[in-house]
Amino acid sequence: MAQRKNLNLYQRGLELAKSCRYQEALACIQEHLCTAPDDAQAMNDAGSILYCLGRFDEAIEHFVKARSLLCGSVEILWNLVEAYLGAGRANEAVQLFDEMERMGILSSELLNKAANAFLAKDNKAGAVEMLQKSLEIAPDQKILQPMIEVIRSKMPKVAFFCDDKDAGFVDEISEFIKQRFELNFIEKPREEDLYELMESSDISWFEPGSLAVTASKLPKLCKNIVRLDHYDAYKQWPRQVEWSNIDMLITVGGSFIRDALVQKIPGLESQTSIVTVPTGVNLEKFGFTNRHRGKNIAFLANLSLLKNPAFVLQCMQKLHYIDPEYRLFFGGEFADSALEQYLKHIVNALDLRDVVFFDRAAAEQEGVSCWLEDKHYIVSTSIMEAQSRGLLEGMACGLKPVIHNFPGAGRAFPSQFLFNISEEFCEQILSDKYEPQRYRRFVEENYSLGNQLIKIGDVFRQLESQNMACESGPGTRIEEYRIPVTSGLSQIEDSEALTKGF
Repeated sequence: MAQRKNLNLYQRGLELAKSCRYQEALACIQEHLCTAPDDAQAMNDAGSILYCLGRFDEAIEHFVKARSLLCGSVEILWNLVEAYLGAGRANEAVQLFDEMERMGILSSELLNKAANAFLAKDNKAGAVEMLQKSLEIAPDQKILQPMIEVIRSKMPKVAFFCDDKDAGFVDEISEFIKQRFELNFIEKPREEDLYELMESSDISWFEPGSLAVTASKLPKLCKNIVRLDHYDAYKQWPRQVEWSNIDMLITVGGSFIRDALVQKIPGLESQTSIVTVPTGVNLEKFGFTNRHRGKNIAFLANLSLLKNPAFVLQCMQKLHYIDPEYRLFFGGEFADSALEQYLKHIVNALDLRDVVFFDRAAAEQEGVSCWLEDKHYIVSTSIMEAQSRGLLEGMACGLKPVIHNFPGAGRAFPSQFLFNISEEFCEQILSDKYEPQRYRRFVEENYSLGNQLIKIGDVFRQLESQNMACESGPGTRIEEYRIPVTSGLSQIEDSEALTKGF
């Protein structure tokens, strides 16, 4: 009897919603949810009504709960994105766009709506990104390209200074900046040209090295960003930078690197803003394979003392004693001939000649995914690391990670992936627990290139807003380039519209 009463309440709520009597409809459905809290459809419907009432944050809470109860629902996902955009929380909406694209429901209208949401927050870079994506989906929108040009003309000019071009990180970041700003990429510039180049820019980005030191000692000409990789935190040059002339310090990796740097340079936090940006993997370049356990172990990195390759050979000697069928493959260049000589010597000394192999060309970006196809484990024995790019690329392909417990490793990776001694290394390799989908998902959720670029975009947005605050005169009005859109949960006309939001 009580169940029938609850269903009647729910149906009554839907009928009231069809008549636009949203407050009464909400009361009925919420009363139903009191006794049926796991009813995903009713939770979604309550969120839709809250959306129509303009109570977007409450609607979001209901849609998030509904998604947790009914995974994979197109309707709930769509409604959640619409609610995020209605609440002005465009960044959170955009984080769901990849999933919508996989489901085949990401539309140009929704992207245009996100662009407007970004413009309302004066986030021009975010708006440009959404409009460019919208044009990819629907290239016949002739009005959009002129709008993109108008928006970009009002954005800062960026100079990107690079000492030694890293084809991975630098290419991806500079391309991201180029799509959103007027970019001047300067590779290995002369120090005597820095002043003129910085003077003609609104924001200057400096890769690690002597350029950052020189630039920081020049008169303040523009907003300055310095990126510092994890191994740079232990070098001498960061001590020589005039950090009071640097607006933003980006540390790559986890909080451990930031903490080490703050301890090394007294007063650093009071002189500049510090933001930590995790390593990002371009998941489109690393296809996932739901592989089975095997006996091929990959070590993907250029071989230096910091990577500690001698330790993995000790681990491999013990594993070989237990099971001689396992093989270890090093992918990368040798940092110096002395280390190369030692490693090849110890391979022979440990009688691992037919067990350990060196492949110098494997670490080239274009060939990594193919090189990993027949591997089953990805190992790291670094003594110092942020989040190893090679390690994350292997995990993205579905390889099981086996990670030496370097300082800060517990903050970057789950403890079950870590080992301290060679016996624990063997235990991890020989364990029956092998979950390729979990390894891929870990990278997707924590270290995707998309998440990294969102944080980079936040840095530019913050500096751009500081620039605008210093400028006189009125800002650009959103009405100058508002993009027309048609989709949304503007009104409930029937129960189907209520649940779908189309």
